[in-house]
Amino acid sequence: MTATTTFRERLYVTWWIWPLPLLAAALLAAEVHMGFPGVRSWLPYVILLPLTVVLIVRMGSTKVEVSDGELRAGDAHIPLDLLGDVEIIAPEDRRKAMGPHLDPAAYVVHRGWVKPLVRVRVNDPDDSTPYWVISTRRPEELAAAIKS
Repeated sequence: MTATTTFRERLYVTWWIWPLPLLAAALLAAEVHMGFPGVRSWLPYVILLPLTVVLIVRMGSTKVEVSDGELRAGDAHIPLDLLGDVEIIAPEDRRKAMGPHLDPAAYVVHRGWVKPLVRVRVNDPDDSTPYWVISTRRPEELAAAIKS
């Protein structure tokens, strides 16, 4: 049996976010370097810079996928037949959707560097989650995959 995937996206961290954390790690390593001679002077660079890269890559490992009759976002998944209305939230309305209009019981997969959002209503009477809010760079494609 083969898996049918109608939508797949990885919410990777964009290139313009990388320099600041790497610079901060390098400055922290330089401060430790100044205080210790010998082997301990270069050890902070070996530890902090790769650790920063791993943290940035880990932040970008979130997947959004519609396959095999399920919506998967982050670590959660839900069958498509339990989903209701799909609403695309424009980047300019994102602040309201994630602020005063956000239900505290909602499931949220939000990445600040991805502007558009999709809100999907949950029609499961056994689930207390009213809707899912998902960041995506291709909201129209995700909405179409959920509806089909």
